[in-house]
Amino acid sequence: MAATTRGINKSLLPSAKSRATIAKRLSGATGAMTTATIAEMEQRHSWFRRLSAEHRSWVTLVAQAGIAGFVRWFADPDLSGPVTSEVFGSAPRELARKISLFQTVELVRTTIEVVEDQIDEVTPKADRPILHAAIVQYSREVAFSAAEIYARAAEMRGAWDARLEALVVDAVLRGETDETVLSRASTLGWRSTAAVVVVVGGAPTGEHAAALEAVRHSAAIAGADMLGAVQGDRMVVILGHADLASVDRAVAVVSSFAGSFGPGPVVVGPAVEHLMEAATSTREALSAFRAAVGWPEAPRPVSSHDLLPERALSGDGHARRALARDLYDPLLAAGGGLLETLVTFLDSGLSVEAASRGLFVHANTVRYRLRRIHEVTGYSPTDPRDAYALRLALTLGRLLRRSTAPGET
Repeated sequence: MAATTRGINKSLLPSAKSRATIAKRLSGATGAMTTATIAEMEQRHSWFRRLSAEHRSWVTLVAQAGIAGFVRWFADPDLSGPVTSEVFGSAPRELARKISLFQTVELVRTTIEVVEDQIDEVTPKADRPILHAAIVQYSREVAFSAAEIYARAAEMRGAWDARLEALVVDAVLRGETDETVLSRASTLGWRSTAAVVVVVGGAPTGEHAAALEAVRHSAAIAGADMLGAVQGDRMVVILGHADLASVDRAVAVVSSFAGSFGPGPVVVGPAVEHLMEAATSTREALSAFRAAVGWPEAPRPVSSHDLLPERALSGDGHARRALARDLYDPLLAAGGGLLETLVTFLDSGLSVEAASRGLFVHANTVRYRLRRIHEVTGYSPTDPRDAYALRLALTLGRLLRRSTAPGET
């Protein structure tokens, strides 16, 4: 088989001397080719017409460098693979930020079409086939070079975005969310001005970046903004969307990507109104994440509110006060024998009949009061898990009430 030069059959090539002659003829037309290319870009592509004069001059430099590079390569006696890196090296790096990869491909395509037309005008008919074959190969290498440049730029932007996102998440978690942090979050795509929740789970066992992208994809499907970072042995995700104000909805959204976390609990903090207030959700989510070991049967994900008993026992003062304030105090204020009924029912092993005998009331009265307790607190005494929380709330409520009573120390 005849030797080839990356697509061009060397046996069909003219001699080096003939190539030099053809290249010399083409060299005299490079200026006209560049002018014709820019004119065609102007006519064909609206995005090119919208560029500033400076940016258009950069495109002109790229087209000119590409045409001149093709002529030099074709005149090379060895005719090895074309070196196309200098084509884009003639323009500032900012060009990749002003012109997309798709637009660059359009630039290459338009330039090649113009050059092919010019070849047919300035070269003899016998020389045209090999020139057309050479320009196809050269354009392919230019396209690969462009793709490499944009891929490298995308990798650099991705790495920078990941670092910036980690800094934003860290600032939010530490409660240092100022206007600068909000501006950086906006740069990363954060738009939400509604409910914000913080989710904490174990760090993924695989590639961290891939796990975060999976979470980002699921959040986007749910219509939620997302910021996330891996911090040591945990992954933290911040979500923003009006629907997340509902605990059930927030847990449902997190369920769609809970598998992206590592082993262990995945805890959903309470919703707050704005990213500036996310430290509150963070505090509760982290407290619940640490305390979740006390409830290994907890659902995954689980809300930080559902872990109030474990948080209280692990030393979380906010959780202790929440149990006393939201369960004990409302029952005390409601009266009607609710507290007495609750205590007796719990002490009777969750037996309605035993409680009715201990209270000297009808069993239906006990059932009515149990329903009222559920209405007042949101916790049902007949549910073992809720009964556990209510029992703890009774103890904490009495202790806290005693500690704040007048004359007590």
